[in-house]
Amino acid sequence: MKTMKYIFMLAVLALTASCMEDDIYQGPSSIDSVASSVAAPTSADDVTITAVINGLQAPRTVTLSYSINGGGINEVAMSGNGTTYSAVIPAQADGTKVNYFVTVVNEAGYTTVSPERDYQVGDPPTDFTKLRLNELYGAAETDEGKFIELYNMSDFPIKLKGVILKKDGKDAWMGIEGEVIPAHGCWAIIGAKGTTERGFSSGFSNKKSVLVELLDPDGKPLDKFQRGEEDTGWGNQSLAKVSGSWSRVPDGTGKWMETEPTCGALNAKTGTDDETVVQ
Repeated sequence: MKTMKYIFMLAVLALTASCMEDDIYQGPSSIDSVASSVAAPTSADDVTITAVINGLQAPRTVTLSYSINGGGINEVAMSGNGTTYSAVIPAQADGTKVNYFVTVVNEAGYTTVSPERDYQVGDPPTDFTKLRLNELYGAAETDEGKFIELYNMSDFPIKLKGVILKKDGKDAWMGIEGEVIPAHGCWAIIGAKGTTERGFSSGFSNKKSVLVELLDPDGKPLDKFQRGEEDTGWGNQSLAKVSGSWSRVPDGTGKWMETEPTCGALNAKTGTDDETVVQ
């Protein structure tokens, strides 16, 4: 009888130990750290979020959740192996506030959520001195096809709000809120004589003298294109007809040359000299 009691007690102890081991083994994972790849993101930066996860149970899912300016939640599956998982929050506009957190569900079904973190997207002040006239095309058959292209030589976006374009001494275009040139990118102002919504208001000829000036929002000169001379007035001097564009070769810094048009894209690598253009 004592032997039976002893065997029963051993069985109870073994079962209890087994349950305790199972409870420990099936606990939640821990999120030991959550880090951002960029300390001070600009509007040009994708941000990689990395989480370090530990626990006896392997993660079943690891999810990055983020919101933009307090809006709805976006969820991205984080990829990785072992203990390190990561996902990317795409680049956001200047001034955007991003909130984010990480959620882990492990193989035992336990859920762990990290504390919420945030960051603010902030661009440096716009350096308008890096803005250039880059390509001018007046040879299109219709005014809708004519364009004047700008180029951003800097490593950061340039906001065009307030930037002024003058044609033959008169205002022809001004940048508005939301018009931004990416770093080392182009911006084409398409359409002459107001034929398009955001075109320039003046005409543009490929066979007459012309002066195009670019100014910052304070009216300071940034760049200019001049073909021929003012004479009795810009546009009164007749010159040889040009079938292509006048483009800076290379972009932003080079001399003006005749090239094939590349509206809104980087310029051709080579071109033909035009002696009537003032360099």
